[in-house]
Amino acid sequence: MINATTQPDFDLKDEVSDFKRKRIREEACNLFYELGYESTTLDAVAKRLKVTKPFLYKHYENKGELLFDICRTGIALSLDAVSAACSQPRSATERLQGLAESVLEVIFEHQKFIVVYTREEKNLRLDEAREIREQRKLFDHQLAELLREGDRTGEFQVSDPLLTANTIGGVVTWVALWYSPDGKRSKLEILTHVLEMIFTIVASKKAFRPLGGSVGQLENLPPIDAFDCYRLEHDARPIDRAFSRWDTQQCDAPAHDEVFHHLVERGLGA
Repeated sequence: MINATTQPDFDLKDEVSDFKRKRIREEACNLFYELGYESTTLDAVAKRLKVTKPFLYKHYENKGELLFDICRTGIALSLDAVSAACSQPRSATERLQGLAESVLEVIFEHQKFIVVYTREEKNLRLDEAREIREQRKLFDHQLAELLREGDRTGEFQVSDPLLTANTIGGVVTWVALWYSPDGKRSKLEILTHVLEMIFTIVASKKAFRPLGGSVGQLENLPPIDAFDCYRLEHDARPIDRAFSRWDTQQCDAPAHDEVFHHLVERGLGA
């Protein structure tokens, strides 16, 4: 028999509020992605949702708070993928492959969040931008620790794990900026291309197999494109992709020459 005085273990009001914030966040992210943060107004967000502007203010104080929530969502998705991959009881090579697969899946499924947080971080308040950078550092340091382990076991040849982690992060994150769901290349093709680059950067002595884990699932997904095949294969050098990850405000950003020589040593800077 149910006791009428028993309190439920959930709060319906909180669930409804979370759902409303989620919908506002999603539509605002769509508009920030399409128009840019500065060109998007809260009136436009309200119109897209078919609600009033006061409805938005019940959940977000201003457009800046909304952007911060979107950026936190974007970095959290990536960080969760990295943490899950690094915690697996597998070899460093297998975990690095799993990490790349997981982060790319996040990009394929949540591209707009990743692009907005990457592109619009400059519009955050200083304290908000600092929090996002601290989260990104966790991403880089977890990856760097994995690379150190692979170097110790002889699977990789990495002289500077953190610099290498920054470089790999830039290569992977750049995919979000040119990925198109309506293109010619399959997700598996893009994943294989990125894995080849990553394992070249770490000078891996073991070949990866682009058919295991989540990669196998990607084979059955609809085809997408790498923005422009010519630019992907000829113009968009790894050095360009790597530098896109860093801006002048990032504490851990290495010098331009460091990155350039690091990639040239791996045969990727030409």
